[in-house]
Amino acid sequence: MKTLVTRSYKGEMDLEAIAEFFQVCEAVDRLDEWVSVSDLRQEFNAPDIDKEHDIRLWEDGKGKLIGFGKLLIQESVDAFLSFRVHPTVRGEGIEQEIIRWGEARMKEVARDKGVSAKFRSPVRDTQTERIALLDSCGFTPKRYFFEMERSLTEPLPKPELPVGFTLQSHSSPQFSGKQEQRKFIEAWVEAHNQTFIDHWNFHEVKVEQVEHIVSGPDYRPDLTWVAIASDGTFAAFCYCCFYPEENKYKGRKEGWINTLGTRRGFRQRGLGKAMLLSGMEGLRAVGLDKALLGVDAENPSGATRLYESVGFSKVHTNIVYGKEL
Repeated sequence: MKTLVTRSYKGEMDLEAIAEFFQVCEAVDRLDEWVSVSDLRQEFNAPDIDKEHDIRLWEDGKGKLIGFGKLLIQESVDAFLSFRVHPTVRGEGIEQEIIRWGEARMKEVARDKGVSAKFRSPVRDTQTERIALLDSCGFTPKRYFFEMERSLTEPLPKPELPVGFTLQSHSSPQFSGKQEQRKFIEAWVEAHNQTFIDHWNFHEVKVEQVEHIVSGPDYRPDLTWVAIASDGTFAAFCYCCFYPEENKYKGRKEGWINTLGTRRGFRQRGLGKAMLLSGMEGLRAVGLDKALLGVDAENPSGATRLYESVGFSKVHTNIVYGKEL
């Protein structure tokens, strides 16, 4: 089938069609990935997304959406391409066209900055056709990630925070004012960047990115936790979330340990485990019965062992494929 129209994203008017298209793909791919119009709006409006240049749609002659591609371009010209093709037209060359678009866009950005570019795309290890496609386009596996889960209906160990640290949530009264909110976000960003600077594919998080997350419709300040040292330093953190629309659609009660970390200089004291258990308690307290998380299989701080120690088990393996441009 010949692709007749490729165009940029037009904003709000495209959201419903994209969400419906994603569900058509999900019905065949069965990746357990469901998104709502609200989810897409929040994702596409992120401050690090250039909606005009980094989101692309492919339509057939009747205006039916048959392909979608989105680039997340990070500062060092390191991009992740996520894409979908309608099940009825897969294998007809649209996948390659989307990849060529992504490569061309990345080469343009790299030329403007005078640097080389890294081009990556994630895939589930069970998606054999997608893996074969990426192989044929010159991609190779770069990193493996596990998705893990743990029931919250089973007993949870009690969090034990080390002496000298206090546990506070973003909803604590001390962070209630506008100025205090700003200070919280700035301290959280600093802690995040200092925590993950020694991890694979690290890119600094900016204050405006966290402000965008905090402004989202599903953000719960009572599910963002920090361990504060005696001098006021944010030593560890656990940001949890859940998606009510998705849970309703799936008939589930799941939540995510989205980001968990302990700042360098505060590790090996039990903070990570205490924060993880605090996050799990928080998810259970809002009525959820399962916790999910993702982890780098080669995480340098031994996160996988920590998760297994409190009952998490692997359910999926995701692979980041990539190549240099």
